[in-house]
Amino acid sequence: MAEGDVTSAPEKASEILRLSLESDWKLEISVSPWLIGLAMAAAVAVAAYRWYAHRTVLGKNFEIDEAEFGLGNSKIVFRPNDDDRRVAYQIWVELSTRKIGLPIDADHDVVAEIYDSWHTFFTVTRELIKEIPISRVRTDSTQKIIRLSIDVLNEGLRPHLTRWQARFRRWYEYQLTKDEQAALHPQDIQQDFPEFEALKQDLLDVNRRLINYRKRMHELVQGL
Repeated sequence: MAEGDVTSAPEKASEILRLSLESDWKLEISVSPWLIGLAMAAAVAVAAYRWYAHRTVLGKNFEIDEAEFGLGNSKIVFRPNDDDRRVAYQIWVELSTRKIGLPIDADHDVVAEIYDSWHTFFTVTRELIKEIPISRVRTDSTQKIIRLSIDVLNEGLRPHLTRWQARFRRWYEYQLTKDEQAALHPQDIQQDFPEFEALKQDLLDVNRRLINYRKRMHELVQGL
């Protein structure tokens, strides 16, 4: 071994990676081209595997059980493409950033504010669907995502709003005008609604289905 050489590995290994300490106390590292080539090959293999896995996911059918959303017992099966995932992503963002696809605490959340959020979601979702290019709507998979979204609005949200929203808002707004209610929190006032327990149960049922909808849209975006 040459003076100053600190390599202690066997000779064959030292040909791959060699450490040596020069006379001026500088540490010199020598890497064999074979090791560099091996690292590059490994990186290419990882990239190829990820590409193949992604293409495999895109080639799989995606199944949605309508019972998850209270829309019936049939199942929607389709093979999503990147355009479908973009649509699902836009819907998922709306669900995830509003009080609609997130858990509701009916004892602490303000019901009137929840209804405001639902109304906004109605409007935004309709606009998202209207903005989908006709070329995309022609595909079977995109048609199914659009139909599901419309059904969630019309059959998932609308029945609750039709039954409860106008009745609750009229009662609630009147309560807010009373002097004796001025010192109460909105959460306390709303619990005096004559049918609050029934409203709350229906509200939570709709919320549960919407959370399932949000989760499925996220799975579609992620390609799960």
